[in-house]
Amino acid sequence: MKLKHSIVRFLFGSLSVLLLFFLTGCWSSHEIEELSLGVGMAIDTNKESNSEKMINEKGEGDSKKNMITTTYQLITPEIASSSSKGGGSQKYSYLNISQTGDSILQEVRELSLRTDIPLNATHMKVVVIGDEVAQSFSLQELFDLYLRDNEFRPSCLVVVSKGRASDTLLSKKEGEVPAFRLFGIVDNAYRTTKILPPVSIIKLDGKLQSGSSFLLQNVVSANGQVKFAGAAVIDGKTKKLRGFLNEKELEGITWLTGKGKGGVVKSFDLQSKRMIVYEMESMKSKITPHVRGNNISFDVNIVSKGRLSEHRVDSSTPFENSFLKRAETSTGIAVKQLIDHSIKKMQKDYQVDVSGFGNQLKIDHPHLWEKVKKDWDQIFSEVPIRYNVKITIKGYGASGHYK
Repeated sequence: MKLKHSIVRFLFGSLSVLLLFFLTGCWSSHEIEELSLGVGMAIDTNKESNSEKMINEKGEGDSKKNMITTTYQLITPEIASSSSKGGGSQKYSYLNISQTGDSILQEVRELSLRTDIPLNATHMKVVVIGDEVAQSFSLQELFDLYLRDNEFRPSCLVVVSKGRASDTLLSKKEGEVPAFRLFGIVDNAYRTTKILPPVSIIKLDGKLQSGSSFLLQNVVSANGQVKFAGAAVIDGKTKKLRGFLNEKELEGITWLTGKGKGGVVKSFDLQSKRMIVYEMESMKSKITPHVRGNNISFDVNIVSKGRLSEHRVDSSTPFENSFLKRAETSTGIAVKQLIDHSIKKMQKDYQVDVSGFGNQLKIDHPHLWEKVKKDWDQIFSEVPIRYNVKITIKGYGASGHYK
């Protein structure tokens, strides 16, 4: 009996010793005081004045047109400490540092010559691409490093800036971190149809590999403030920026794809010509391709339910069925106008499919898709698109009268 208890005690003691090895933490960890956390990055063309001469250290004579300027937004231990104490002359909660070169990786390494705390990109939230660099370089080239480097988190948001991307990483609001601000705006998609579903680095890789054209959220900046304003059109063949959709055209794309989570549509009553505001609570879109011989066409059926949130029609009340039907009709007309503008922009102006028509054709007619996918954008520009919009108002608030 004693022998049995001794064996049990021995095994228990050995297990306890083994468990101690699992309590030592991460052997490869670094103290937070030893890190400079990168939270945002902007990629621009080289903005070099005549008085600033680039010196090619290798003497290889690389063209300056291949130079890009990368701006990193950092949160250093000193900044975090100063901000948390709220004292001193510290105004900003971030530090922006820029580096110019023709190799992004080399630029990152060059930062080691300017700061004693190396860049850590595992907490990177957003990458902003300037429109000039997106027109000059393929996104496949620009993101080659980030798709290979496991230090960059694949969930990092990617957006395009109309203007200098580095300007979007500026703020005049004390204590605000611009990268966090950009990343947070995406969460407002439930309130508007003007925000695209977020495109992360890993999703961007899939879009680039597909060879299809696609959209990235566009952001504009001025005086330290930013706004999501439309979308950037990325050409599937060149992987470069083709142009921009304005906010209304982006709304039309959202209705075509049925990916909106919330938003409002302003229309005008057909009788009184007074304003009506419809608040969308749900939307669905079904794209149906039709193939007859060599002819391709599409039908799009869009349904949405929502509420009457505001109107200026003095002689009507929301409880009247006749008024609700007029409101549904006027809202449907307004949605169709948004879609009309978007289709014209895609088919006539840019000749690209960024609404998923090709993807639905691929699903329903895979053999045909293999024949047309190479020239799909050009073929799409001539394809007939018919669509139907059905709006249903399910609510109109607590008051039945408007005075």
